[in-house]
Order: sequence, then C-alpha cells, then structure tokens
Amino acid sequence: MEKKTYTHIIWDFNGTIYNDVDACIKSANRLLGAYNLPLVTSVEKYREVFGFPIQDYYTRMGFDFEKTPFAVLAPEWMDYYFEYSKDSTTYPDIPEVLDALHERGMEQWILSASELNMLRGQLENLGIFSRFDGILGLDNIHAKSKKDIGVAWKNANPDICALMIGDTDHDAEVAEAMGVDCVLVACGHQNRQKLETCNCIAVVDTVKDVLGLL
Repeated sequence: MEKKTYTHIIWDFNGTIYNDVDACIKSANRLLGAYNLPLVTSVEKYREVFGFPIQDYYTRMGFDFEKTPFAVLAPEWMDYYFEYSKDSTTYPDIPEVLDALHERGMEQWILSASELNMLRGQLENLGIFSRFDGILGLDNIHAKSKKDIGVAWKNANPDICALMIGDTDHDAEVAEAMGVDCVLVACGHQNRQKLETCNCIAVVDTVKDVLGLL
C-alpha cells in the first residue's frame, strides 16, 4: 500500500468502533425464535449471512416479507438490540487509535447506517462522542444505504483526502462511490473471506493494524 497523507478518517461505527456483534446475534435469534425460524448458531455463520441491504440479510435469515413485512420486523429487532447492546463496548484499541490519528492532525468523522440520534447516544455512553469532528447517520431505523449520505458529504468537501475504515463489503462500496480509499477490519460483522473480495487497499485483523498503513 502506497502511503498517503490523509486529511480525514471516515469511520464506520458498528463492528468497526463498536463491538456489537454479540448483541446483533442475540437480537437476531430473539427475532428468529419469535417467528419459529432456525437460529444463527455461531459468529461464523452470522458473518456469512450478514450484509446490506438489511432487507436482504433478513431474507437470508429466513424471513418472508409476504408473511411479516420488514416494517414490522425492524422495530422488533431494534427493541431487542437496545436491550442486548447495553453490554457492548468499543474494541479495546479504539481509544488509542483515535488519539494517534488526532495527534497526526486528521479529522475523524463517523458515517453509519445507524439512526442518528441512537448513534449519538451510543457515542456519548461510550465516552467518545467528543473525539469526532462530525457524525453522519440515517434519520430512520430501517438502515437503508448510507452511500447517498457519504457521497453528498464528499461532494461538499471535494478537496479532502480521506480514508474510510469499515468492516463490511458495503463500506467498500460506499468508499468507492465517494472516491476515497478504504481499509476493512475482519473482526466485525463480515468474515475475512468476504472482505478480501472487496475493492479496498487492505484487510486487517484489528483497527490498531490500520496505524501501520498510515
């Protein structure tokens, strides 16, 4: 990887900063169980089926929107997620990495498919809200693509040199649409095998490994 002088780091949140994989599996299984569907039996299986658009992920888990619309399922999942994510934390190296990037003079932004108010609340509860220069999220809980938000932001800031850090193939797609570089971490919501098929400059095991690329 050729080193660049990045002015901005664009962070994904869930699965990149926030280790909520276990909370998401518990939420999915609570929802699956309520509709008598087979449960997600392991982290590995979860990472195989998870992806965007979220509606497609629900379909891969076994839900039939003809029987139960996504608009009904999404709020139910969110209720479970609020319960289980109370125990979620950042990945261990996140404070150190945020400080290191700040010391290098890089602005740090979050771009997430999470609902904006929920995202702000999570960041405040984690004690890291003030570490970011800006927060970009969705205005509803249905987690449609964040691509449009990212592209609009980049178009409004055409002269920056940005690196996106994420944990899914969708993050790579968003980075490509924005015209920015992307590094993917394999400790989040998708497995390394899937991430290595993406258009990104590197796949790393942990966020701390990103520092060695900069």
